[in-house]
Amino acid sequence: MEGVLLRELAGETDDPAVVPEPLDRERVKNWLADNGFSYFVDSEGDIGGMWHGWLFHFLVVGEGSEVLQVRGQWHRDLTIERLEEVLEVCNDWNAEWIWPKTYVCVRDNGAVLVYAEVTVDLEHGVSDLQLDQLLQCGLTCGSMFFEHLDEVYPDPLRSAP
Repeated sequence: MEGVLLRELAGETDDPAVVPEPLDRERVKNWLADNGFSYFVDSEGDIGGMWHGWLFHFLVVGEGSEVLQVRGQWHRDLTIERLEEVLEVCNDWNAEWIWPKTYVCVRDNGAVLVYAEVTVDLEHGVSDLQLDQLLQCGLTCGSMFFEHLDEVYPDPLRSAP
């Protein structure tokens, strides 16, 4: 019955582009390969790759592997003395924009890392078109935030002495 309802609502037959299917890592890897992106798989099976110089991970998490998370890490770290100001940058972004969620992580050595994340619960499945849209959203929105950080914290080596 569920399949009939999906076909009727989607106006299509069994086209995987529009019919939701369970999320899995293979679908994410196929999307990356189909779009010409280089990627790696770490020892825990998590998928990652570089996008315009920023490291992104494409995580499939949750009890039933139903949650997609696109998490990017800014290519530079900050000193602990800048923690308060970078938290303010993240909070201002989070107040203005829905995606990505932005946050920091302070390492034991005092280095402050900045992250951008788009997380979506796909318990009821995801079509190929939706998966494409979500992965593009994670990469694009994360990149927008990182470009903003590059403006707030310009690289001193990129300017003439």
